[in-house]
Amino acid sequence: MKKYHLLFVVFLFSLTISAQSQGSFLLNLYGGYTFSDKVDFDASYAKVEDGFEYGAGLEYFIMDNASIELKYNRLDTNMPLYTKAPIPAYGIPAGGQVNAGDDKGAINYILADYTYYFGSSSQKALPFLGAGAGISILESPQSGNGTYFAWEIKGGVKIKTDSAFSINLNAYLQSMSAAVGYDYYWDYYWGPIAVTDYASTFQFGLGAVLSYDFKK
Repeated sequence: MKKYHLLFVVFLFSLTISAQSQGSFLLNLYGGYTFSDKVDFDASYAKVEDGFEYGAGLEYFIMDNASIELKYNRLDTNMPLYTKAPIPAYGIPAGGQVNAGDDKGAINYILADYTYYFGSSSQKALPFLGAGAGISILESPQSGNGTYFAWEIKGGVKIKTDSAFSINLNAYLQSMSAAVGYDYYWDYYWGPIAVTDYASTFQFGLGAVLSYDFKK
């Protein structure tokens, strides 16, 4: 995971240098609380527990009221896995945790976002809506690291100050999807057909973003 952190820091640094001579760039520092979600599988289910999410991004305004952003966020969390049926050989009852004592993990989001701000750029408070897509890097206690498709939607208000700093108060919904096996169906002509089965997380969160405008 360290190589991803290093690449992202190098990328942000290079864009920060270029921001001195180009359009309007903001450096964003993220902090938020992300709530838990339950993910169902055929014979088990897992929980991605709530936790603090943090990260950084670089936002570029393509016009007064619209921006694009590349950002990295990380959620450190526990991921307990529970069986739906008993496992007598290991003394685990139905609903028992399979990975007790070994359930720490993390989700790393690398996303490209588009955000639209409503109102005049001269206003001190600007409501906004946004969406983004990219990848999530799952650090799983059972299966190691995996890379999956991820997306988010967000909304909130940007509060400007007379200085180069501003703050965003926002709510967000993040999701990632992963192939977890196959479901089998019978077709009269083709016989048994395997269809890839996907599992997705849907986590709601509340957060704040501290922004620094390089042009002020």
